[in-house]
Amino acid sequence: MMGFVESTAEKIKVWFRFVPREDWLPQDTEGLWATKVGDDTACVQNVPFLQDGVAEGDVVQYRTDSEGLHWAVGRVSASGNCTIRVLPVPSGPLGRNAAAVHQRLSPFGLGGEVFSADFPMVAFNAPADADFTGIKALLEHGEEDGWWHYEVGCGTDAWWNA
Repeated sequence: MMGFVESTAEKIKVWFRFVPREDWLPQDTEGLWATKVGDDTACVQNVPFLQDGVAEGDVVQYRTDSEGLHWAVGRVSASGNCTIRVLPVPSGPLGRNAAAVHQRLSPFGLGGEVFSADFPMVAFNAPADADFTGIKALLEHGEEDGWWHYEVGCGTDAWWNA
């Protein structure tokens, strides 16, 4: 029987600061779990709900403040993954059902997290090798049919050219 190997990589929360958008969530910071890869760098381990320009698997540089909080100061390397956020239209055919959003996108094998029951936005990680053309077509179709609104929080050249 194989023994369980515990990861020795240190998990930290890296905080991002941004200007809140009008008519959107009021937060101006977001904390993302990350695994330390250097003295001041970490690999993002979850999908951002609010922070643009970063995706799961990206490596960011951070500075630690006097209270021990790790604040992102820039992206060191991109994973090639994309961040896509989908918010079901409450009056649409999916209602406020985040599970229905997951179900519609399940053929693409995307990992995603739900913001909250009150605000059922799903933040998806689209891996670098995902079917970007198919995902984009479905997202556009769903928006046209009133299922959801979506945005790309972090896109790559491969995403935009698909």
